Amino acid sequence: MMLPEKFLLLVSALLLALPAADITAAEPRSGYEYIKQSTRDMQDDDFENPGMLTVEQGRQLFNMTPEGPGKSCAACHGSEGEGLDVTGIARYPVHNGSGVVTLQKQIDSCRENNGGGSLPTDHPDLIALETFVRNRAAGEAINVQTDGPMAPLLEKGEQLYRLRYGLIDMSCQHCHDFYPGQRIRGQTISQGMGNGFPAYRLDIGEITNLHQRIQQCLSLMRAEPFEADSEEINLLGLYIMSRSNGLKIETPAVRY
Repeated sequence: MMLPEKFLLLVSALLLALPAADITAAEPRSGYEYIKQSTRDMQDDDFENPGMLTVEQGRQLFNMTPEGPGKSCAACHGSEGEGLDVTGIARYPVHNGSGVVTLQKQIDSCRENNGGGSLPTDHPDLIALETFVRNRAAGEAINVQTDGPMAPLLEKGEQLYRLRYGLIDMSCQHCHDFYPGQRIRGQTISQGMGNGFPAYRLDIGEITNLHQRIQQCLSLMRAEPFEADSEEINLLGLYIMSRSNGLKIETPAVRY
């Protein structure tokens, strides 16, 4: 449902009227710290966490052998992904010498190289595989590279993070740096960290990866969302993940 423009402008005015946090002293905090206890309990219980259904879908795809010559992901990494490098997973997005590579893109590249064929970005099968693989590294501390070739890319990502968007005329920074802990529309604003993604969103009832969540936020701000494979969404996603360095992977987190 499209929200009325007057309501969106009111939300913007209410947020800007709230007392801003002291971002100079802020330590990274997972979105887990901002959700209700009942939601935490849901996330912590594999039988209650609705995102675990997507993990299971990803597990099945991970073990599926493509038609014709080719092999499954499990042929290299084990049926439960026990052969995956979990510390390597925690470093995504990575720089491959020519640009940013997300975990989803790496999974798709491996599939294609092993006869599985390439899938469009954010295809449900890729999201399921991304969720399964990230879940294998649950508990690992995020460790995105911030020096070397990543440094100038992170600067561009930070610029996008601070840029005002849409009818609401607010940036990512306004919500997630200035107002974490404040409440708006019955929800507590978090620091917008990426350690829980792909996450199950109770609001829409489905798994959402970080790039999709960025697109959803831009839509809520009545801005034109970045395209799935655009440079902008890759840079903004990279910066958000780098902000999450040191936080443990929670995939699949449960969020509103």
